Amino acid sequence: MDFKKFLGEIPMKLKPVVVAGIIDDIRRIFQVLTEQSRKIEHETSLTGPQLWVVKILKDTSPMKVSDLARRMYLHPATMVGLLDRLEAKGLLKRTRSDKDRRVVFIDLTDQGRELEINSPEVVQNLLVSGLEKLTVKELTTISGGMEQVVNILGVKDVPPQLIMSSEINAPKRRKKSST
Repeated sequence: MDFKKFLGEIPMKLKPVVVAGIIDDIRRIFQVLTEQSRKIEHETSLTGPQLWVVKILKDTSPMKVSDLARRMYLHPATMVGLLDRLEAKGLLKRTRSDKDRRVVFIDLTDQGRELEINSPEVVQNLLVSGLEKLTVKELTTISGGMEQVVNILGVKDVPPQLIMSSEINAPKRRKKSST
C-alpha cells in the first residue's frame, strides 16, 4: 500500500496495516543484514565492516585513515580495531607519511586485492550509497522515523555497534588524569 498519498493523519482503520508494514520492513532489513553477513563471513572469513574497508580501499588506496573513517561514517578510533584485524590477516598495510608522521596511509596488499575480486557486496555500502543520493528532506524524514524507533525501543543511550559486528562506533574516551 502506498502511504505517501496520505498527507495528514493515517485513518484509524488503516493504523494496523501501517504498523504491520513497518514491522515487515524492519524484518526485511534484519533479514538482508543477517543473510549478507553470513555470506560474507562464509566466503571471506571477514565481518561486513572489515570487507567494506577492503572494498573501499580497492578503488581509493592508498588512503588516509581519517579519510576512510569519514567515508564509512565511523569515528577514527573505531577504525583502529578494524584495521588491526585486517593487517593481522595480511590484507592491508599501514605506512606513515614522510611529511607528517601523525598521518597514516592504508593500502591493500596483493592478498587483500585478491580477496576483494570475488567477494560479495556489503550491505553497509549499499545503504550508505543509497542514503547519500537522497535529498535533505528525505534524509530528515528517515532520520526522524529512525529516531522514533530508537526511542520506542529505549536504546537512545546504547553505543552503536557496527552492523553485524562487535565493534562499537564511538570516539575513544580519554582517561581522566588523577591530579
